[in-house]
Amino acid sequence: MPKSRFVPALTLAAGAIAVLLAIAAVPARAVVFSPKTFTLPNGLQVVVVTNRRAPIVIHMVWYKVGSADEPRGKSGIAHFLEHLMFKGTKAVPPGQFSKIVARNGGEDNAFTTSDYTAYFQKVARDRLELVMRLESDRMRNLVLTDEVVLPERDVVLEERRSRTDNNPASQLYEQAQTALFLHHPYRIPVIGWKHEIETLTTEDAMAFYRRYYAPNNAVLIVAGDISAAELRPLAEKYYGPVARGPEIARHRTAEPPRHAAARLEMESRRAGQPSWTRSYLAPSYRTAEGQEAYALEVLAEIVGGGATSRLYRRLVVEQGVASSAGVWYGPNDYDRSTFYISATPRGDASIVSLEQAVEAEFAGLLKDGVTDAEVERARNSLIASATYARDSLGAAPNVIGRALTTGGSIEDVESWPDRIRAVTPEQVTAAARALFLPARSVTSVLRPTPKPVPPKDGKS
Repeated sequence: MPKSRFVPALTLAAGAIAVLLAIAAVPARAVVFSPKTFTLPNGLQVVVVTNRRAPIVIHMVWYKVGSADEPRGKSGIAHFLEHLMFKGTKAVPPGQFSKIVARNGGEDNAFTTSDYTAYFQKVARDRLELVMRLESDRMRNLVLTDEVVLPERDVVLEERRSRTDNNPASQLYEQAQTALFLHHPYRIPVIGWKHEIETLTTEDAMAFYRRYYAPNNAVLIVAGDISAAELRPLAEKYYGPVARGPEIARHRTAEPPRHAAARLEMESRRAGQPSWTRSYLAPSYRTAEGQEAYALEVLAEIVGGGATSRLYRRLVVEQGVASSAGVWYGPNDYDRSTFYISATPRGDASIVSLEQAVEAEFAGLLKDGVTDAEVERARNSLIASATYARDSLGAAPNVIGRALTTGGSIEDVESWPDRIRAVTPEQVTAAARALFLPARSVTSVLRPTPKPVPPKDGKS
C-alpha cells in the first residue's frame, strides 16, 4: 500500500511548497496552466490540463474533506480512511489496487491534510482508462471488515509513533498548533491523537466514507497527454454512473480572539541541535480582506525566500548567529493560515542571541517598511516559479486541486500572476504591521538535553 503523507507544513520541502503554493489562487488576463473544466450531472467537477511532452498522465481525485472536518472525539479518521481506501471493493480484492497499478508500469499514492484528501496515479496514457475504472469503483464501493480495519489501525498507530512520538521537533510542532489555535480544529493533528486513534472502528470509517466520499464532494483532475474532448467520454463512462451523495456544507468552529503571546520550550535527548520558531495567525486566500494574502506572499519571499532574503543575509551571512533561517507561509488553508519564521543557531550562538537578532530585524522592517527594489525582486521570483511550474506534470493537478478544495476557483489559479504583479511596497508593509502582533504569536524553542558534566576529580 502506498505510504500516506500528512506531515506538517514545516517539514515539507520548502522549494517544492514555494512553487506549488505560489501559484494557487486568481483576474483573468494571465494564464498559468490553461485548464479546461466541466461538471458531470452527479456533481463531479472535472479538470483537464493538456501537456503533450510525454505519453504520460497524472490522474487525481480530490475530496473536499480533511481532518478539520472530523467529528469531535474521532481525530485521525480522515487519515485512517485514506489508508483503508486501499483495502478493496467487490471488484478489487484487498491490497490489489496498488499492485494492479504497479503491474501496469504506474505509481500511486495518497495524502491527507486538514482541508482535503487526495488520491493519485501516474501512468502511461494508454493505462488511463484502467486507473479511472479503479478509482471510480472505490469512490462508492469500498468494502471494510474488522479483519482488515483493525490491523490497519495498528499501522496508523505505529506511523504516529515513528513520525511524531519519537520526533521531538514534531512533538513541539504539534503542541505549538494547540497553542496557536485556541478552538479551531486546526489545533488537532492530522494523524489524530493516540488515545482517539485507538478507539476508531470499522463503523466510524464507513460512516465517514458514506458522508464525504461522493462525486459531488470531489474534483477529478487529469494532467498530461490528453485533451478535455478525449477525457469527457471516459469521465462519463466511469464516474458518471457513481451515485450523488448528500450535500456537504462545511461548518467549522470559529476561532476566538487571542489576547496573549504564548511560548513553549522543550528539551529532549533526541534533539540533535537547538531550534527556534515563531508562528503567527495569518489570513488565507479565502479569509483575507482584499489583497492581503498576496502581499504576505511577497513579504515571505523578501524576508525568507532563500539565500538573498533579509533573514538569511543578516543572520547567517553578516552576523553569523544562525546556520539557517527562513520563512514559510501557505495561504491555501480553507480557514485561517499561519506564517512561520524559523532559525537554527550556529555554533556557540545561543537561542537568546538568535531570537534578539530576529526580533531586531523585524522591528526594523515594521519601522522602515520594505523597498521598491525588494518588492520588485520578490514579485519577479514568485512569478518565475509559476512559469517554471508549467514544465512539471505534477504541478498543475496539485495547485488546482488545492485551490478547488479550499474555496478557490480556476480563475483564481490562472490570474495569480496578475495579483502578485499588483502588490505594492505599501501593501506589503501594511500587511506586515497587521500580522506581526505579539498576541497572535507562539514562540517554540527546542533544546537538546544538556550532557552531564563529569566531576573534575573523575570521581562519581
